[in-house]
Amino acid sequence: MEFEKTQDGSVLKVSLVGELDSMNTPELEEKLIKEIDGVKELIFDLDKLEYISSAGLRVLLQMQKTMKSQGSMVIRNTNEDVMDIFKVTGFIRLLNLE
Repeated sequence: MEFEKTQDGSVLKVSLVGELDSMNTPELEEKLIKEIDGVKELIFDLDKLEYISSAGLRVLLQMQKTMKSQGSMVIRNTNEDVMDIFKVTGFIRLLNLE
């Protein structure tokens, strides 16, 4: 999995590419925790994310809980395969999807 981060003031955009699974979620989580301080809006762009495991879902849920206390989080451009995972797991009701 690859990810790109861009920050514009208090807005942090994270674009995920490939597969987000238990092998690479610790790295993503570590980097997000370091950079989330002062962020008011966190945007995940999942256009190029092909797969997300339960570990990846946990990271998204953790980031959403963190952002509720300091701003907002939104997930954009979710492809059909990842959206199916959100639906099956019930995360479609838990996450703010656009």
